[in-house]
Amino acid sequence: MSIDVTTELDLHNELILDPAATAALFLEARTANSWAAEEITDETLQAIYALTKMGPTAMNAQPMRITWVRSPQARERLAVHMNDGNRAKTLTAPMVAVLSYTAQWHELLPTTAPHMASMVPMFESNTEGRTSMAVNNAHLQAGYFIMAARAAGLAAGPMTGFDAAGVDGEFNAGSGDKSFMVINLGRPAQDTGRERLQRLEFDATNVTV
Repeated sequence: MSIDVTTELDLHNELILDPAATAALFLEARTANSWAAEEITDETLQAIYALTKMGPTAMNAQPMRITWVRSPQARERLAVHMNDGNRAKTLTAPMVAVLSYTAQWHELLPTTAPHMASMVPMFESNTEGRTSMAVNNAHLQAGYFIMAARAAGLAAGPMTGFDAAGVDGEFNAGSGDKSFMVINLGRPAQDTGRERLQRLEFDATNVTV
């Protein structure tokens, strides 16, 4: 028998979050494509990062880097590299975050994981290994980022439909960082445009062994 956790299971008996927080972070949160005209302050961006950085990553690597795209000029530079279906909403979102990863995360181990600082030379000679760790853990951090944005009362519109090489040329030149996701942020317009799509239920995706 399928279980729809939003209806049949008394969800809040199993959670430490209050119902309002559960709704804001999960049950009522939506991916937005159109936006209310409301500016996002620098303080809100700092709050989003303050939560994002607390999520666990392997070896506390924290490889994700964020470029906040606010100005009209920077927005135009970004938009030309977005796929056609993503361009208009990127131009109109109150804020856009370009998420990238750095494969040089190991250089910060003396700060982020002092007990592992002796491993810096090993990772320096293992480009493939540290790049793989960077990719995996930056994607993990992207999930934390979306939830942090929701905690700040914003909707997030994550996109991977863009020319990454072009974006890197515009925003990561000289750093070696590699973009992997662009996220539009803002308070959504009242009309979301469509019903929420179906989520897979517990017994379709879970096995207990």
